[in-house]
Amino acid sequence: MNNDLIRDMAIVILSILVAIILAKTGALENLITSTQEIRFIGSFIAGILFVSVFTAAPATIALGEIAQSNSIIAVALIGGLGALIGDLLIFRFVKDKLSEDLLNLIKTSKSERLTSVIKIRGLKWMMPLIGALIIASPLPDEIGVAMLGLSKMKNSLFIPLSFALNSAGILVIGLIAKAV
Repeated sequence: MNNDLIRDMAIVILSILVAIILAKTGALENLITSTQEIRFIGSFIAGILFVSVFTAAPATIALGEIAQSNSIIAVALIGGLGALIGDLLIFRFVKDKLSEDLLNLIKTSKSERLTSVIKIRGLKWMMPLIGALIIASPLPDEIGVAMLGLSKMKNSLFIPLSFALNSAGILVIGLIAKAV
């Protein structure tokens, strides 16, 4: 197995463990709620945490609470900026390193069917489309960002797309929170 792939897997496993510990101890929720008084910082931090499968639920709750007592537009834009930062971290990791490692692993394990499916023209445009839909949905962004990264989307397209989709998702959360 490739040393880069082992390192990447170790980083992913370590980040998952840290996220689980933060969620189980309540430290994550305390961090988000303690910054609610400073709405911009709270929205930004909750936005960063909004993109991960392990932190999306408390971040969503925090964004809804912040939106109830502040401007929904400001919360959506600042939270969207935080989510963009979170997505960029995932995107850079997936696009630059993990996709190379996965392609090397696929090539060496004789799974040529998967590489040929990815190369089919009809599916090439579907991967970024499905990735964008996942980012826009309430689902955590990792899978969608990975799909965009593996499709080799350029940063100049990814940045405004991620910001717009996450801001729209946070705006919907804010609207629902204000309505309830």
